[in-house]
Amino acid sequence: QVQLVESGGGLVQAGGSLRLSCAASGSIFSINVMGWYRQAPGKQRELVATITSGGSLRYVDSVKGRFTISRDNAKKTVYLQMNRLKPEDTAVYYCNVHWRMYKDYDYWGQGTQVTVSS
Repeated sequence: QVQLVESGGGLVQAGGSLRLSCAASGSIFSINVMGWYRQAPGKQRELVATITSGGSLRYVDSVKGRFTISRDNAKKTVYLQMNRLKPEDTAVYYCNVHWRMYKDYDYWGQGTQVTVSS
């Protein structure tokens, strides 16, 4: 069974920084995509950033230049460095790992709250 455990959320003032971490455990196919999604109150969950096992990156436009996603394949851990945070970044952030091997495998963490005060 795959488990994802996030850490690093919290309360920060606008302009500040936070670093989220997500450690995966269990059997994970070596070719996969790890990523961060977020859900603000009253809104749908949206993609923030993803990184493939080969290092390809993808960001939502609103975080480009401010957030950086990275991963440590040996530790099965993905990180999200968030700089110049804005109040609109306030949301619950979820870690995800996905791969396809005959079928789709999709796992989520429990979420970590990020609150940015103005």
